Amino acid sequence: MDKHIIDSPTRLGYEIIRDHVLPNILGKHEDDILYWAGKEVARKFPIFSIDELPAFFAEAGWGLLTSGKISKDEAIFLLHVEDRTLIENRSYQLEAGFIAEQFQKLNGYLTECYGEKVLKENQIRFQVKWDLKTTI
Repeated sequence: MDKHIIDSPTRLGYEIIRDHVLPNILGKHEDDILYWAGKEVARKFPIFSIDELPAFFAEAGWGLLTSGKISKDEAIFLLHVEDRTLIENRSYQLEAGFIAEQFQKLNGYLTECYGEKVLKENQIRFQVKWDLKTTI
């Protein structure tokens, strides 16, 4: 058997863990735990500019992330997902937590991120909001 095939992680392996194992283990707390796990991943893998978010998403295999409108206290990002089944069945709270923590670290304000599934466009719309009155 080809050693390269055995040693290389596969998309299927990732999807089995992400879409089947974790939901079974985490149960009804999946979204909350994944959000906080995303924040922890952001602490372990910090970016130094919001412009680096799309590259990190691509390298992590999370998908194609594009930036939308950014204002003084809010930002919109779109995650493009080719497989509609993944949008319907997967929690995207890991990614939301990651984005929230990166913004919070970079802007110094209490920040949250909410993911909304936009099925007709095969996208996850992340709304990032920070509180200009609450510094971290």
